[in-house]
Amino acid sequence: MDDAEELYQHRIASRFAALDQENSGYISREDFSTAARRLLVEFGVPYRSDRGQALSYGAEAFWQGLAGIADVDGDQRVSHEEFAYGAVKRLRDSPERFAEIARPFVRAVLAVVDGDGRAGAAGLERALRVLGVDAPAAALAAGSLDSGGTGRIDEQAAVAGLARYFTLP
Repeated sequence: MDDAEELYQHRIASRFAALDQENSGYISREDFSTAARRLLVEFGVPYRSDRGQALSYGAEAFWQGLAGIADVDGDQRVSHEEFAYGAVKRLRDSPERFAEIARPFVRAVLAVVDGDGRAGAAGLERALRVLGVDAPAAALAAGSLDSGGTGRIDEQAAVAGLARYFTLP
């Protein structure tokens, strides 16, 4: 395996691990529910609130979209192979599709983090850490989305950043 291929495989593995919140070796509906619960607890947002329900809906929509493009065998979980050879390729071929399936979750995360749908970079960095992103990568990601230097991140920038993360080779 050459260096470029090794780097690519490492990136796929880290993207898979970010979604496998329960460390089961599969991505499932439960992983998205776990991610939503962790965020609600971290930011003190009640599950039964409007923002809590929006996050739950967004997590389910993200799961359904991912499963729809990657769960080839229909077992309601996405294996590493299904993710690496199905989801990533399909999402790379159609970044618009990725934005479509991720937008409800991203919108809800931003609302949970900041309350008004335009999260501060520090709040988004905190959310990324809650989701399992290591601190340096979370800081880099949140900072890179604040291109205007305002400390604020809007939905469009967050969706585009997430799409780049999952779709760039």
